[in-house]
Amino acid sequence: MLAQFLQFLFSGITVGATYALAALGFTLIYNASNVINFAQGEFIMLGGMLAVFFAQAGLPLPAALFLAILVPAVVGVLIEKLAIEPVKGAETVTLIIITIGASLVIRGLVQVFLGKGTHSLPAFSGDTPIEILGATLMPQSLWVLGVTAVVVVALWYFFNRTLGGKAMLATSFNRTAAELVGINTNGVLFLSFAMSAALGAIGGILITPITLTSYDVGIMLGLKGFVAAVLGGLGNGLGAVVGGLLVGILESMGAGYLSSAYKDAIPFVLILFILFFMPRGLFGARVTDRV
Repeated sequence: MLAQFLQFLFSGITVGATYALAALGFTLIYNASNVINFAQGEFIMLGGMLAVFFAQAGLPLPAALFLAILVPAVVGVLIEKLAIEPVKGAETVTLIIITIGASLVIRGLVQVFLGKGTHSLPAFSGDTPIEILGATLMPQSLWVLGVTAVVVVALWYFFNRTLGGKAMLATSFNRTAAELVGINTNGVLFLSFAMSAALGAIGGILITPITLTSYDVGIMLGLKGFVAAVLGGLGNGLGAVVGGLLVGILESMGAGYLSSAYKDAIPFVLILFILFFMPRGLFGARVTDRV
């Protein structure tokens, strides 16, 4: 019984770490621009698909992974420059529709150029499972958790110890005031979209050896990342991480103890519950008043 519980827990934490990275991507962009970027799931898909593409092209794995993070970051900047910036100040619904349109374009291009097939990457350090109290943990899961932890610490350092991070925080609190003290808020937006896309790509790369990838996996991963961000409190970085892990664990437990048929429904039942009873999330969404 304990072994079964631990197995579900390990599985939930592993996939939850990916949701946490997606939720952090939503949080970064929302804080910098008040935009909810529904193309975030496509960055996860892009990371995995491009890693497979570059690896199959014969590049060494480190180079393939670096390019699989760099290219989505560039795509994120292009989305901000070509789709978001021209309609600056538009209604929230308009911006959401634009990001959904961007996600459809990305998915369509990947489908055309990289195909509809399902792909996998080799595990970074072998497939020999680690046994813990009767449950098995794949080495790749440790990569997912370890890299996610490093990313979270790096983001904390960035926002608390660097000028760029403080400029992004200032822009999130009051863009006009930030501009008045000389902060390049357009540059901050570019940086937030690039970082958000890179975070998604990292999540996609890490999870691909476990769950496989294809051109359409980003839809559900992005939506679950959004659920995680709302659960933690939209705009709250710590909440995004906790929300991602909670969504992953609850999804895994529900699939294990109830039925795998409910696996994808659980996060959406959860977001309905949160919106009804805790609309600001577990840690309280960031609220700004526009005057």
